[in-house]
Amino acid sequence: MSKKRNTRRKPLREQNLMDDFLFDVTTENLEACKIILELSLGIRIREIRWKGNQKVIHNLPGRRGIRLDFYVIDDQGRIYDVEMQKRNRGNIPKRTRFYQAIVDAPLLKSGEQSFDRLNRTYIVVICGFDLFGLGKYRYTFENRCLEALDLPIGDECTKIILNTKGTNDAEVDPALVDFLHYVEKSTPDNVPEECDDRLKRLQRIIDEIKDREQVEVGLMTMEERDRQIREDGKLLQLIEQVCKKLSKGKSLEQIADELEEEPAKIQQICDAAADFAPNYDTLKILDILLDEWEWE
Repeated sequence: MSKKRNTRRKPLREQNLMDDFLFDVTTENLEACKIILELSLGIRIREIRWKGNQKVIHNLPGRRGIRLDFYVIDDQGRIYDVEMQKRNRGNIPKRTRFYQAIVDAPLLKSGEQSFDRLNRTYIVVICGFDLFGLGKYRYTFENRCLEALDLPIGDECTKIILNTKGTNDAEVDPALVDFLHYVEKSTPDNVPEECDDRLKRLQRIIDEIKDREQVEVGLMTMEERDRQIREDGKLLQLIEQVCKKLSKGKSLEQIADELEEEPAKIQQICDAAADFAPNYDTLKILDILLDEWEWE
């Protein structure tokens, strides 16, 4: 590889919600998901449930799918996809566009004539950086007419970019500010005494998670898996093989069959490689797979 990287994760006790592992484990708890949604959007939700219990939504064969951080639906039929983004890779605007399309696709059956069954959808990205540089804690986007800005197109899809580095405290709900500060430093001493009770409850959930021995074991197992991948080079070799076959126009199913690998594993590589076509940079693809901790 072109550079050396620190491959060891922070101990579980030192992790924050901004860290992939703790966010993944925390959002396996439906109550935690509900709190995160309510504090992020400034709303109250009566009830949520998993949307088909899906974390991965596949596209057409050979086309990029998506892996969701958490994906739920409330009692009003509103869909929420929430993503955590620690580093700025410069792809969030088009990434949200793609996520909207892939999330929408399974909602309609083949041959269905009406589009009315498309749910109101919220795509939320919590960023550890200010994507737009305006100092806002929350950036909310909806499609509107340029000639009449008060005229929405009415597609019922809202994209929200949250920024933990915001500075406009006086313009937003203090509950949002406290939550975003907590995302960056998820410790009891970063929960203000007068903060929203939901944030206090989220802290208790995270404390319980950090006290669970099996969660710490899971973290250690993932560290060991990553160490082995880096040391033996098998993943890099597999990436190179997949990229060669992608360059020849082969489908995901063909690649999985020829390499005798599980389609889900090949799908992950294809997803990471998609941004580099047709001149695949295998080392950068390897970095993406390991950095996002999505390799299984």
